[in-house]
Amino acid sequence: MKHRRGFNPLARMSAHRKALHRNMVTSLFRHERVKTTKAKALEIRRSAEKLITRAKVDSVHNRRIVSSRLFDEGIVAKLFTDIAVRMKERPGGYTRILKLGRRYGDAAEVVILELVDYKLETGEDSGKNARKEKKNQAKAEKKAGGKK
Repeated sequence: MKHRRGFNPLARMSAHRKALHRNMVTSLFRHERVKTTKAKALEIRRSAEKLITRAKVDSVHNRRIVSSRLFDEGIVAKLFTDIAVRMKERPGGYTRILKLGRRYGDAAEVVILELVDYKLETGEDSGKNARKEKKNQAKAEKKAGGKK
């Protein structure tokens, strides 16, 4: 039974676990998307959501608390100025977990932990759109040139 178990220790010593949380949350805020195991994602999600909730109210006290958990000042600034502003109207649930399947080596469940408003940008779409625009411009010029 899982009574009175506050968190998953992830089979690590406390210093290692704290460093893992710090690094994973920093990576999540930097890239807005992280690929990891399900157990880690569930624990990192708790830490990340608490920090985003703190960052929604921009005060010196909240900045100091978040800075004590994240050591990268650039990420702290991004959290308060960019991520928290986007999540202002949302009452919670800032992250999503997408299942990818099992890892080949040890059959661990692999997931993607991402912020809810993450938009996947692919280079293919912009290249296709650019080619379509060029074709349309060429047709328009040809049509305009033929009428004169």
